[in-house]
Amino acid sequence: MRGIVSAAGYVPYRRLQRSEIRDVFGSGGGKGTRSVASYDEDTTTMGTAAARLALRSVPTASVDAIWFATTAPAYLDKTNATAIHAAARLDNNAVALDLGGAIRSGVGALRIALDGSGSCLVVCADSRTGLPTSPDESAGGDAAAALLVGDEGDGSLIAEFIGAGAATDEFLDRWRTPGNDRSRSWEERFGETKYVPLGIGAWQAALKSAGIVPEDVDRVVVAGMHTRAVKALVKKLGARDGAIADDLTSSVGNPGAAQAGLLLTSALEAATPGEVIALVVLADGADVLLFRATDKISGFTPTRSIKDQIATASDLPYPKFLTWRSMVTIEPPRRPEPARVSASAAGRSEDWKFGFVGSRDRSTGALHLPPSRVSMTGSVDDMEPAPMADIDATIVTFTIDRLAYSPSPPIVFAVVDFDGGGRFPVELTDVDAADVKIGDRLEMTFRRLSSADGIHNYFWKARPKRSAGTITNSNDGVA
Repeated sequence: MRGIVSAAGYVPYRRLQRSEIRDVFGSGGGKGTRSVASYDEDTTTMGTAAARLALRSVPTASVDAIWFATTAPAYLDKTNATAIHAAARLDNNAVALDLGGAIRSGVGALRIALDGSGSCLVVCADSRTGLPTSPDESAGGDAAAALLVGDEGDGSLIAEFIGAGAATDEFLDRWRTPGNDRSRSWEERFGETKYVPLGIGAWQAALKSAGIVPEDVDRVVVAGMHTRAVKALVKKLGARDGAIADDLTSSVGNPGAAQAGLLLTSALEAATPGEVIALVVLADGADVLLFRATDKISGFTPTRSIKDQIATASDLPYPKFLTWRSMVTIEPPRRPEPARVSASAAGRSEDWKFGFVGSRDRSTGALHLPPSRVSMTGSVDDMEPAPMADIDATIVTFTIDRLAYSPSPPIVFAVVDFDGGGRFPVELTDVDAADVKIGDRLEMTFRRLSSADGIHNYFWKARPKRSAGTITNSNDGVA
């Protein structure tokens, strides 16, 4: 029996109040909020965040493969999953593959993993946008999810895979040509006439394969970019009252290829042993996956639940959102732009650059960040690796730099002390400069420092550790 060993979602810290769109342009917008990836985030960094959260819940789990699905890859030609593989410090014999381009690739990667063998980490991430005032702009969202799929043998499954159904048809609903950031969609009534019958067919096939009826399903998660078709299908599934789960569109928005994984993770975080969960996805057809929560689910504690991430947020002013999305071009900093990263230098320091692994003197325990062959005590080549990405830190001192080059000035730079020893200067992110204080607690996060000549410079920054319910307004410069 195959199933899910661990699951985690990642929702960026920033939120856009949809009402601000109408306040600025007089049209568009709506109610609620949508999640917004920071200027230093992309689908690779969001996918990395979700993957690390999923793996932290099962620290002893092995991973044979990592599959990454997105419609907005940071690179074409180059595999993006390799950066997630490196940041998660997976063994080099674990294959890393991209399955991208279409929204359906998210649930498709999960379906392939469930039909396969071995341990596979399925990561989906997406960043959705549209022209100002468009429905895609307000209804979209940025998020990621990671699900570790494995076998029942070791008794580690939190949810067993019990059935599936699918239906495929070729029709024009939503499309985007290569090189274009804007998606387009056909008239909604046409999509509804196509999607609803496909969804019903896949739903019935999945129930039949699992040997259950609609009333046996405790939680139904329905994902899809075609809002009208999703609503129409929900009414025809025959699910019992209260079984339809929140689709998070009022708080997160619709994160495209990541929506299915995010909603399934949210359902698993709330599930109890024996519950049957149905994932229904409308995208170029229909996919239905059925799971039954095992007794192991009662002991599953997410490192950071989706609910907590939604409750911990900061509002982002709409003009700042437009600049981060390159919809509005403002004058860049009057400083030299960053140089491109050296491929050879990055290759020589992969553990440090992607895994944030320092070195520790075996004889004295002295920590070196970055890693060094020569200890501060004078010994040579007597070091052991010191992974630091999961170690929290405290701000010792900091400065606010308004002159250095940054797409979103000012830069907040801090000197931090790690728990257990080690001091390091690091850039902060997901903070407002006015709120930073000496003594603040931090956690490390994988981000994009800069991009030059089409090359992304990935490394680690630090962000505040926050408790659920911390919601702030940001009307000043956002670091």
